[in-house]
Amino acid sequence: MTKVARDYYGILGVRRDADGNEIKRAYRKLARELHPDVNPDEQAQHRFKEVTAAYEVLSDPQKRKIVDMGGDPLENAAAGGGGMRDPFAGFGLGDIMDAFFGSAAGGQRGPRSRVQPGSDALIRLRLTLEECLTGVSRELTVDTAILCELCRGSGCAEGTSPEVCETCGGRGEIQAVQRSFLGQVVTARPCPVCRGVGEVIPDPCRQCAGDGRVRSRRTIVAKVPPGVADGMRVRLSGQGEVGPGGGPAGDLYVEVEELQHSTFERAGADLHCTLRIPMTTAALGAVVPLETLDGVEELDLEPGTQHSTELVMSGRGMPKLRQSGRVDGRGDLHIHVDVEIPTRLDARQTELLRELATLRGEDEGGLAVTNGKSGGLFSRLRSHRGR
Repeated sequence: MTKVARDYYGILGVRRDADGNEIKRAYRKLARELHPDVNPDEQAQHRFKEVTAAYEVLSDPQKRKIVDMGGDPLENAAAGGGGMRDPFAGFGLGDIMDAFFGSAAGGQRGPRSRVQPGSDALIRLRLTLEECLTGVSRELTVDTAILCELCRGSGCAEGTSPEVCETCGGRGEIQAVQRSFLGQVVTARPCPVCRGVGEVIPDPCRQCAGDGRVRSRRTIVAKVPPGVADGMRVRLSGQGEVGPGGGPAGDLYVEVEELQHSTFERAGADLHCTLRIPMTTAALGAVVPLETLDGVEELDLEPGTQHSTELVMSGRGMPKLRQSGRVDGRGDLHIHVDVEIPTRLDARQTELLRELATLRGEDEGGLAVTNGKSGGLFSRLRSHRGR
């Protein structure tokens, strides 16, 4: 019976054409989740050995070539008496440090600061087209982490201070020595007691429980500039989440959700609308009132205006908002003329239209006698058929 080779690419969750950097990133992510020091679950430990073995194989060009040819280099090694391999075999100290601490060995080590930057926050704001035109100042209620007023971010009860962690001696990490066929490999991981800080708080603040921040609902004023559009974000610096240990707050992003307008359709800084007029108005021309975002304006329709004619009113669109936040003029308003043809006529209306057709030579007899040079209806039809 043929034994199916293990899918090392599937174990790491990468494509078969993944490069070395993609493979390393996938391993780092899985190793942080599955390492026995982080996840003591027995299944997680087994999975950790699998992903480590997969990384060992796919990071070695020769072994990866065997996999791509349908073989299994670890099975070959086991058949040769290699037996079960150490999950850290083939990895240097730099790779292990990189996997668990996010940087290569020789980078920043030791305790990390308890004070960390805060995360950004996002809130959505619905605006009408008119509000996007003028810009608005809107009061928003947000629920974020703020600085603990009782301990001012220290996390300690009044009159107390942090103490050096006895488990790691203030280093923020503990080391372990593991044996492999390459010799002894020293690995380091964050101290489970102080979580890499190097200090512990024996008497935490009763209000924030030692975190240095608390959650609170507060009201802020968001100023949205003219010209914003659907999906745009306005950044409010320092209005996001306060970081652990009272660290600097992140930013708050206000994302605009533009509501659909009943008349105008937006295309960037330009606006589009449809103007429906009767055929008599199209033929005779007229000055019609047009409702724009700036109020009612008069639109001059020339006699003989055709269906689907596009008229443009310059500077009646939306403000052109630049990346710098400055407004550089306005777009245009595009009016699309829709000439309505009556579908129901009474006897008198029919009589008048027939009379008009006769006067214009557009009745059946008049159309029949047009010559080819005049460009009449029948001549155009004959020309088209003759092509």
